[in-house]
Formats: sequence, structure tokens, C-alpha cells
Amino acid sequence: MVRPANGGVTMTDGPFAETKEQLAGFWVIQCADLDEALSWADKCAQACGRPIEVRPFADGPEDVA
Repeated sequence: MVRPANGGVTMTDGPFAETKEQLAGFWVIQCADLDEALSWADKCAQACGRPIEVRPFADGPEDVA
């Protein structure tokens, strides 16, 4: 979870969204790796002022284990 905090962001490795939080929308951004995804989450959290949850997303059958 990437959360805006005092002009920056904090990152935690789970737990994911708590029941008191609400899903207000989502972005699907194709990234090369987790580092790039977290960089985008940082920008998005600062832009919208809300927590951003980062999860992998399967493109197609080849990505499903």
C-alpha cells in the first residue's frame, strides 16, 4: 500500500485495503517490474491524496499460473 504522508509517501507490504476504506476507482498501468509500479503508485498517491494498492495484473493466459 502506498499512502500520501506529509508531502511524501509511505509504503507498506500489506495488509491490503481495510474494510473502512472504499474502492473509488482504479488504474491499470503496464510496468516492467515492481519498482516501476511502485514509482507510479507514488505519483498517483500524491496526485489524488489517497492510498494506492499495488497488485499484479495478468495480461493474458500466459500470465496465469
